[in-house]
Amino acid sequence: MVKDEQWPVARLIPISSASGVEAQERRAASALLAVITSVSEFGRALLKPLGAPSGRIETFIEVPFKIEGRSIRPDGIITVTRGSKTWGAVVETKTAATPLDPQQIDTYLDLARQLEFNAVLSISNQYVTSSAEYPVEVDRRKLKRVSLHHWSWIDVLTEAVVQKQHRGVSDPDQAYILGELIRYLSDPRSGALAFESMGSGWTAVREGARQHTLRKTAAEVSDVAARWDDLLRYLGLELTKDLGREVKQVLTKEERTPQARQNALTDSLAASGRLHAELQVPDSAGPLEVVADLRSRQVIVSTNIEAPREGRSKGRVSWLLRQLQNSPSTLKVESKIARSQASLATTLEEARQKPEALYPEAGKDIRHFVLTLTRNMGVKRDASKGSFIESVMSITTDFYADVLQNLRAWKAPPPKLKKQVEGEPREESAIELPELVEEALDQAEAEMAQEAGESPAEQG
Repeated sequence: MVKDEQWPVARLIPISSASGVEAQERRAASALLAVITSVSEFGRALLKPLGAPSGRIETFIEVPFKIEGRSIRPDGIITVTRGSKTWGAVVETKTAATPLDPQQIDTYLDLARQLEFNAVLSISNQYVTSSAEYPVEVDRRKLKRVSLHHWSWIDVLTEAVVQKQHRGVSDPDQAYILGELIRYLSDPRSGALAFESMGSGWTAVREGARQHTLRKTAAEVSDVAARWDDLLRYLGLELTKDLGREVKQVLTKEERTPQARQNALTDSLAASGRLHAELQVPDSAGPLEVVADLRSRQVIVSTNIEAPREGRSKGRVSWLLRQLQNSPSTLKVESKIARSQASLATTLEEARQKPEALYPEAGKDIRHFVLTLTRNMGVKRDASKGSFIESVMSITTDFYADVLQNLRAWKAPPPKLKKQVEGEPREESAIELPELVEEALDQAEAEMAQEAGESPAEQG
């Protein structure tokens, strides 16, 4: 049989150049909804957080409806049936750089209410930092009976990779189908894009930070702050794909609402030229803190790890250095002193040669260690090599691989039994009895003596 290795392989979900944005969106919606139905574990993992029960999943695309005399055709419908009850969601998809249309989402909320469905789900390349947020403003009065949810395409791709590579798919055919969806969404022609740009205002903000001329009310400052959170959300998803565990962005109590977080970032950017974020990797010894300093043009990644509570400074520093054997010599190691603002810092290379540089003066203890890696920041706004996005992604991934994943939090050892020397009599501990207990024992002893016909003195 004649066979050419360059023949195109027949694919379950073919990828081809789109004849338009609508065709691209239609293909992406159809591929995803078909796989949600076909791969049971994947479908349940995606739909359960939306409130869908475990049951029979059915999906449909471009179903025509009429609402208030208008014809509308949502990209998809999802239903989950369990017993006599059916949960339903209206689906809207956007690909490439096309944003969601607030009026369209409002219309789908009306449709969901008319159909007595439970939810509206949108999928696009827009990001949100928590499940309580939404990429565009909608009429919140319409959310009393219908819930509103959003996935980025990277969310979907991340869930697919985690399900296939880390949780597993029991049926081989279903595993193949899920692999085809991963291949499809990973191809740029699908329209499911990675994080690609810091926005048109990036250059102005970068230079303004350098020259100390940024104003927090400027539109470009607000836009870069928002894209910074998008970038960290994307970075967390990339780490989730690689680790198989959910990496979350951690916000301080003061930043837990979207507006408060936005205000904190714009204030920091205008005042100090800095953008900050914190990611938490499950079971890691410390947080993953990321700072972009636009004034010094450096990206700084660090973690904070508690020092052992036992032993002296020498032992505590040795405990840390043993865990950093394969870490880069340029890593900054800092010991923070208990009950003091003071700290001692040096590079890992120097600490290996002179660990005493991290010892505090006699009588003081090390409270915790801070480990920091710093690199020059990329300046381009896109995601190419040498860009800001690439520099943030690479240093964070390297810091986790070379430093954080090798660290183990200190754990106190269990108490040990005192060794008994053979032949040495065991020490008896004198037990002091409360006065009332002694009186009760004396009384009982006296009664026993009387019954035996003897005086207490004779008994003694």
